[in-house]
Parts: sequence; structure tokens; C-alpha cells
Amino acid sequence: MKILIDADALPLIAKELIIKTVNRTGVPAIFVANHFIKLPPSPHLTMQVVPSGFDAADDHITAQIVAGDLVITSDIPLANDALLKGAKVISSRGESFTPENIKPKLNARDFMESLRGTGVLDPANMGGQKPYGDKDKQAFANALNRLVPRIKPNS
Repeated sequence: MKILIDADALPLIAKELIIKTVNRTGVPAIFVANHFIKLPPSPHLTMQVVPSGFDAADDHITAQIVAGDLVITSDIPLANDALLKGAKVISSRGESFTPENIKPKLNARDFMESLRGTGVLDPANMGGQKPYGDKDKQAFANALNRLVPRIKPNS
């Protein structure tokens, strides 16, 4: 198992929780973004910078996924691709994406995208995501603890 992180919009608190979890468990983590993200020295942490471009980080992550990996993303299409490859997927807010809930999320995303594209919804008036709070941090920490096993020595 490895953890693949869509790190372009990852909250700092989530990054710190991932780093602590990885160093505690020994599970390798790969942060993928289109800009450099500073990570502390650790044999378990890797930073991969991809070129800027539409879905470049998502495509890079998808190409590396093997069944049993954990993907951390808020991107619904990437979550769907990861699930199709047999990965577990959570958002940085601790929300689990599953084969049972991903299709409705994709449909809602596509519907909202079409409303924005036709001008029915103005993205400037949408407000964006709510701030990352203590409940998000706790839910994410709990999800990591549930999904990331400790690697046994010599395994």
C-alpha cells in the first residue's frame, strides 16, 4: 500500500496529519502537485511535481494507482478513477468515496458544471468551500487511522 495525495489544494493541517501518519506507520506517501511542496526529510515521503495543465496531477496519480492504495483527493473524477482501479479514497475532510456513493457525486458535479457552463450559475457568487475546521481535521485523522495500517518490521 502507498498513499497518493492530490496535493495542489491540500490544507496544511491535512498535510501535517499525513506526514505524522506516514512516519508513524511506515506507509509510503507520494504528494503530487504542479508546484513544489516542502516536505520534511523522511524515507517515507516523496514529492512529485507535474507540469501545469488540466488534470496533469490527476492523470499522474491515476497512472500510479494499484489496488489497495489510498488516494487522498477532493476531485470527484479522480476519486472515481481511483475506485475503478481498486484504491480506497478519502477527501482531506475525511469523507470516504465508495463505489456506492461516487456515481451520485459525479452526477451532481456534472450537473453543477453544466449549470455553470450555461450561465445559470455564476461561479463568482458560489462562495467556494467552507474553511477547514476542527471537525474536518478530526474526521480526516480518524479516516487515516482507520485506513492506514502499521507496516510490520521485515514485511
